[in-house]
Amino acid sequence: MADEPQITVGTGPLTFDEVVAVARHDIGVRLSDEALEAIDRAREVIDHLAASPRPAYGVSTGFGALATRHIAPELRAQLQRSLVRSHAAGSGTEVEREVVRALMLLRLSTLATGHTGVRRETAQLLADLIDRGLTPIVHEYGSLGCSGDLAPLAHCALALMGEGEVRTAEGELQPAEWALRRAGLKPVQLAEKEGLALINGTDGMLGMLVLALHDLRVLLQTADIAAAMSVEGQLATDRVFAPELMALRPHPGQADSAHNLVALLADSGVVASHRGPDCNRVQDAYSLRCSPQVHGAARDTLEHAASVADRELSSAIDNPVVLPDDGRVESNGNFHGAPVGYVLDFLAIAAADVASVSERRTDRFLDANRSHGLPPFLAHDPGVDSGHMIAQYTQAGIVSEMKRLAVPASVDSIPSSAMQEDHVSMGWNAARKLRRSVDGLARVLAVEVLTAARALDLRAPLDPSPATGAVVRLLRDAGIEGPGPDRHLAPEIERTLNLVRDGSVVAAAESMIGELR
Repeated sequence: MADEPQITVGTGPLTFDEVVAVARHDIGVRLSDEALEAIDRAREVIDHLAASPRPAYGVSTGFGALATRHIAPELRAQLQRSLVRSHAAGSGTEVEREVVRALMLLRLSTLATGHTGVRRETAQLLADLIDRGLTPIVHEYGSLGCSGDLAPLAHCALALMGEGEVRTAEGELQPAEWALRRAGLKPVQLAEKEGLALINGTDGMLGMLVLALHDLRVLLQTADIAAAMSVEGQLATDRVFAPELMALRPHPGQADSAHNLVALLADSGVVASHRGPDCNRVQDAYSLRCSPQVHGAARDTLEHAASVADRELSSAIDNPVVLPDDGRVESNGNFHGAPVGYVLDFLAIAAADVASVSERRTDRFLDANRSHGLPPFLAHDPGVDSGHMIAQYTQAGIVSEMKRLAVPASVDSIPSSAMQEDHVSMGWNAARKLRRSVDGLARVLAVEVLTAARALDLRAPLDPSPATGAVVRLLRDAGIEGPGPDRHLAPEIERTLNLVRDGSVVAAAESMIGELR
């Protein structure tokens, strides 16, 4: 990976795209010269304090509730090793590779600010691990989202010491010492402050937030496409999405979603077939009529969460923090994950609600009393065939779980460290459940798109709009057949899911009408 394109860390805040590129697409990293100089300046402050007889937290004292003990110089290397080893106490399922890479990158970004006091060789080794594709094993449980994501970060720091386990770029599980040696790297012997600087940040929850924001932007555009297909397929009116109606309630997300719906439904033969003075479809069900209100609220929530993530990407999270210009090291509370934890929870609520309204739109297709002429369950031979009956069951099961996942984690707090850390954010927990919610939303939308495409085929000879027709063709070209006798449905749901996740559904619609908002 070292010869591949790299992202430079230390020339300014990382962007969302850079985090995703490193985390998900294995792009490598390098530290800028400015970052290395800033790291050196901060280290000079730490070295000065380490030589002083006056205790300095994190440099010559214990940690947390043990901060009152002054540590003799000959024990300080052991102090840092012990800190990392004891805090690498995670348990449970192995955390996804992309999450760990994001976590490592964001910790490196904080080290590059010159406010942590690590040595340049320590920061460089972290960069080298990312660049070589070596990913420490991190476990599901161990972070309370306060004093940073301690256990997850400690497992990464452990690998820098040549301890614990890592996965190679090829996915092979290896002892860290062996993997470093094979990559031409040497473990680092941690000096004063370094162990603390490596584990005291909100990097795990922030990394998961950035990844979720990236995925949700695609999914909320897909939700508009799915809603347009449902409005069209259920012979609903498009008049309720008119811009003059949206202007009466000027939420930006609502306006953008309605704009998308109008564009997606433009030139639809199905809509045109029932538009006119005889059309009485002006009071469609809420799941159809209020799609831009629900999707728009989710969009506005996403933008708020993105603004929080932007500020976090510009932050230097550590405790204590080095102020090189003043020659000071000061304790602070910036490691508290509340700002990130809140928006992670907000997004889980929004995702659950978008999934819920998607499931309701899908269900209307399947009920012959509400589908305006479509066969029961869109079945080829109702009674012999069940059509998409159980696909809606799948949606309902996912939506039910997403509602449970929408219960906030950030309102909980369990005191730790002998009551020294007596209020924690649970932001890591909020991030973990949001990942499951994002996955669930993608699956629910995939079922709606799959079902709506079948319904639009059943409306023939009426033609769908150019945009929704392009989505139907995308599915058919991917081997997902149109109406007919019952088939094994799970593979078709999975193929549609992949088209939703990778942005192909959005790209198909945009190929006909230009970029969606």
